Amino acid sequence: MISFIGLCLALYAGYLLRSKVRLLQWLYLPSSVLGGLLALVVIQVAEHRGHPLPEEWTAGWDALPGLLINVVFACLFLGHPLPRVRDLWRRAGPQLAYGQVVAWGQYVVGVGLVLVLLGPLFGVGPMFGGLIPVGFEGGHGTAGGLGPTFVDRGWPQGKDLALASATAGVTSAIVVGMILINWAARRGHLAGGRKPNTLSTLERAGIIPLDRRPSAGRMTVSSDAIGSLTFHLMVVGVAILIGYLLKEAAWLIEGMVNAGLSEKAREASALHIVVKSFPLFPLCMIGGLAVQAVEQRFDRHDLVDAGLTRRIQNAALDFLVIAAIATIRIQAVAEMLTPFLILVAAAIAWNVLCVVLLARRMLPDAWFERAIAEMGQSMGVTATGLLLLRVVDPDYETPAADAFASKQLLHEPFMGGGLWTSTAIPLLAIWGGLPVFLIAVGAVAMWLAIVFLPRVLRRGPAPAGAP
Repeated sequence: MISFIGLCLALYAGYLLRSKVRLLQWLYLPSSVLGGLLALVVIQVAEHRGHPLPEEWTAGWDALPGLLINVVFACLFLGHPLPRVRDLWRRAGPQLAYGQVVAWGQYVVGVGLVLVLLGPLFGVGPMFGGLIPVGFEGGHGTAGGLGPTFVDRGWPQGKDLALASATAGVTSAIVVGMILINWAARRGHLAGGRKPNTLSTLERAGIIPLDRRPSAGRMTVSSDAIGSLTFHLMVVGVAILIGYLLKEAAWLIEGMVNAGLSEKAREASALHIVVKSFPLFPLCMIGGLAVQAVEQRFDRHDLVDAGLTRRIQNAALDFLVIAAIATIRIQAVAEMLTPFLILVAAAIAWNVLCVVLLARRMLPDAWFERAIAEMGQSMGVTATGLLLLRVVDPDYETPAADAFASKQLLHEPFMGGGLWTSTAIPLLAIWGGLPVFLIAVGAVAMWLAIVFLPRVLRRGPAPAGAP
């Protein structure tokens, strides 16, 4: 109980900082990030002075990210109608292709930089190159959730560096995003020539004006039978159960494939390593997808409400983030600070180049609005992308919001904490950097070809005699 009180006090302190300090309001940093950083400072200062906090104040904090990330991912699709893939592609095809290029490019940049520079110069291992897509594209939740994977692969420092990467990503997404928004406004790149939205003082402080406060969700069942929030927690639990059963099925298949091997040979096999290192949370996402598909097909009363599910997800994410940041081991980050800063700088440069040079060539309309939302998501979290989009398109007059939301349904299952993000870290440990680098290069080339090859074919060959 004391450790829960400690988390709540840190979270409230972060909220007070966000609501009172103008600089933090301009950065739009979430209270959970600020509270986590504040708790981290308190813990580190207390230890440095030889008076560490009583153990009961932080008991269980280091285990929370690995538990709560399952809740976050199980909620991703619950309560949201699942459209047909064909309709999604029609609405979000170019946006998905652009988002995939940005996401896979982070592997090209991170793993490639380790292969050619950071590995030879600083002696960092292949998994170091995965810090950027895990922290930037995945965010604090994915970074914390992959902590056990880093430990299983013999590199526990990876969790601390991934969380530091996520903190750097969400901060730079806002700072760099606002700089790019002002650049786009001056250059006339905003659709319709509109000026960036100026948020009110209350909105900057994180307070929704009284006359514009939305409903938190709908009560879908009577409290005489079961509390509506309780019912939704139960549904989330079913989604997590499906993910757990999928994990057990993977172990069963691994045991059947490696049945003839000795115990030592089995533990050294690639399949055993991948199954052991693969985290539970992407499978919980599949569980949530399955529950939503069944609910959509058979539930005539629409009992699963997106609003209440989102409240559960947000609460889990807030406590996940604050616990994850507060338990970062500063020493692990300090030991690799120089290569870490180089990696982060390269990742920021990649995302900026995508917005400035690539977006207008890949996206059909409102290219800057679409690209700035994508940059916010690929460097922070989905909420960061939507926040930046709201600054340039407050009334959602462009197709950017619809394309971005539709693209997430196809993008999230694989990138940003999805199946590939979770698989890449153990693959980097097993194969080394080069195969993963080549896979990422191939994926970038494939998505670029999907966008540009039809355009080239439509133009056809130049007529005879043409210069």
